[in-house]
Amino acid sequence: MCGIAGILDGEISARPLIEAMTHRGPDGIRVEETPGRSLAHARLSIIDLEGGWQPLHAAGGTVIGNGEIYNYLELADAFGLEDALSTGSDFEPLLHLYAREGPAAFHRLRGMYAFCLVGPDGRTWLVRDPFGIKPLYVMELETGLAFASEAGAFVKAGLAPPAITTNGAREMLAFSYTLGEETALYGARRVAPGAIIEVVNGRLVPHEIRPALPSAARPRGGRDETALLKQLDGVLEDSVRVHQRADVPYGLFLSGGIDSAAIATLMSRLNSRPVTAFTCGFDAPGARDERAQAERVARALNLDWRETTFTEEDFWTLLPQVAKALDDPTADYAILPTFKLAQAAKGTLTVVLTGEGGDELFGGYGRYRRALRPPWLGGRPAEPRGVPPELLQRWRNQARAAAGLTRLQQAQYADIATWLPNDLLTKLDRCLMAHGLEGRTPFLDSRVADFAFGLPDRFKVRGRHGKWLLRKWLEGVCPAAAPWARKQGFTVPVEAWIAPRARTIAERIADVIPIGVAIGAHEAQDVFLNENDSRRWPLLFLAVWALIHVDGATPQAALEAVAGTN
Repeated sequence: MCGIAGILDGEISARPLIEAMTHRGPDGIRVEETPGRSLAHARLSIIDLEGGWQPLHAAGGTVIGNGEIYNYLELADAFGLEDALSTGSDFEPLLHLYAREGPAAFHRLRGMYAFCLVGPDGRTWLVRDPFGIKPLYVMELETGLAFASEAGAFVKAGLAPPAITTNGAREMLAFSYTLGEETALYGARRVAPGAIIEVVNGRLVPHEIRPALPSAARPRGGRDETALLKQLDGVLEDSVRVHQRADVPYGLFLSGGIDSAAIATLMSRLNSRPVTAFTCGFDAPGARDERAQAERVARALNLDWRETTFTEEDFWTLLPQVAKALDDPTADYAILPTFKLAQAAKGTLTVVLTGEGGDELFGGYGRYRRALRPPWLGGRPAEPRGVPPELLQRWRNQARAAAGLTRLQQAQYADIATWLPNDLLTKLDRCLMAHGLEGRTPFLDSRVADFAFGLPDRFKVRGRHGKWLLRKWLEGVCPAAAPWARKQGFTVPVEAWIAPRARTIAERIADVIPIGVAIGAHEAQDVFLNENDSRRWPLLFLAVWALIHVDGATPQAALEAVAGTN
């Protein structure tokens, strides 16, 4: 994992962009200037520690990339590239394939990546993986095009004004993340997940969007449970195996849920030495603490298990640091323990495997089960509630699935198109990269998606259980994971921690000018005077975020301006 930046068909340097993202590449930066083009790379060394520096040149082409191409060894073998390769970089085979096949080579990639490739044919491409695991942002300039791994780099480099968009502010309060290609920062746009875009004379020419999910959602592997369980075991083991490819220490984040337990089970199977696992718990009244269950799994699998605790003091200390790291904001409260886990793992691990994507692909959320019930049994669509109609319609436009899917598949598709890339994966990228760690998601693999999404609905949701097939498999391979236990759900007690300062925040929040873009000053005050208003946390986060990214305040000054001091 790294940071990339560039100026295409322009005469300015990408150096200020990459220098705004040095946290993404603690091992060093390189900038390459050629007439009309500037490419920059901040490196976190993962594969080929000596020879994998970028920009990388081979077969007459150039590439800078962020992420990992997991099937680089298989591609080199299948196309007889071994003798042609001069490095062990996972990105070099791509250059040789492009020289042979042109943009058709992009369809052969299995991994998480965002890259800029300049081919020997003179064509320039921006490409992002289908799930949107790795970020990529663009900004059209008066002359040329700028791109970067983080939207905030455009502001720090002086290419964009420090301003929040109206849509971004309103969507943050409605969904806790922003939709589509527009970000909360004025002028910065996301490259869509799966996009293959050509840059011609400084302008974007979209070619296609590669879907994250299979186009045909017919049941795969038949309906025989034993056969499906065997297939699932093979598919998941293969994915975890390639996701472990690294020349640096790797481990995982282990919660009390079945997704991370599944990853831990396979990592334990594939490694001869104990796998290092980190778990975060909460010391707060009423908090759902998963450490006891995580410890049971860790002991059963002989993991090198390490725990950390998130406290009320951590909340107020880390909140402004997290807001600074999340230039593309999400108010998902899971950002807090994720940041603390990354802080704890730094210095021990460089690569961290996580369970993101398990719920979306195998049908784990309660809203999926509700979507399958008739209205008279409490059924309702799996979509946001309590959202202004125009914002809900915007969400529906992005979440709309192709024809021919079941109701369950439509709900899965909606999540994979909306909150997965713009909330969960953004959270993972920024919180880990702030500490020089690479996050990997074995569930979000093309082969896993092809298998899981096409499963008959009854192997995903059955009775009160989601992820039915995954639970059945885990029951056999790691019964300590208690796969049939009632799901606790993941909560962070932010409301309890905000409450003692709520009146102070109510008095101060009206002075945060960017808040007025999203909500009136008096209404913002009323939010914090009403202890039952669920908007307290996202509004607090948005206020601190805006002071940092729009007003230029330091993280600590931003927090004190909104919430006072202890």
